[in-house]
Amino acid sequence: MSVKKKWKDLSPLGKCAIMLAGAVQIALQAAALRDLSKRAPLEVNGPKMAWVAASFINFAGPIAYFMKGRRK
Repeated sequence: MSVKKKWKDLSPLGKCAIMLAGAVQIALQAAALRDLSKRAPLEVNGPKMAWVAASFINFAGPIAYFMKGRRK
């Protein structure tokens, strides 16, 4: 059975890794939302609002948008 650790119980390296992952997630989502806001609907594969919603799925959503959501 796994035991949940509290923030105060994490090592400094563990805290740093969590903060870095959070910063990367926020940066990816912000970049995806910014790119979506500047693109015309014809430059996006599928509905823009679906990609906006998908961008809120941790890591996978923004990465999927950048890989499959934009037309070249």
